[in-house]
Amino acid sequence: MARDVRADIETMRAADTDRQKVADQLKTALDEGRLTLHEYDERVSSAYASKTYQELLMLLTDLPRPGLSASEVRARHEAEQRRRARRLPTAMLVLWTIWAALAVVNLVVYALVEVSVETDIYPWPVWLAVPGAALAAVTVGVQVIRSQQRR
Repeated sequence: MARDVRADIETMRAADTDRQKVADQLKTALDEGRLTLHEYDERVSSAYASKTYQELLMLLTDLPRPGLSASEVRARHEAEQRRRARRLPTAMLVLWTIWAALAVVNLVVYALVEVSVETDIYPWPVWLAVPGAALAAVTVGVQVIRSQQRR
């Protein structure tokens, strides 16, 4: 549905103010040295001749947002790559979610039994530490292997 909304917006007709905003962004790109004067003239002409938002957006696709330097763009890109590298694979997230759900259920049941029975009972939720430790070891191993593959 979000794709349909975007497609609808892109095919809508642009207003004069929209064309002016794109021309201002192109002027900023020219001032920052991202466009040559010839490229700027071509794109501004195309901007004022554009009829839809899609035609306007195509003039800006290869330009970063105004005011960003190349080092800022590179830093953001590297930060995104680091974030992506730290992210666990989906299978590991599923396993951790299952383990956490089981741990919570066991702890709640244990707490309810402990409160309702007057004698001491065996603390069986302690055994959840074994699969938790195994899962932690596998997670560390997966992350180490992934970091070695990136190098």
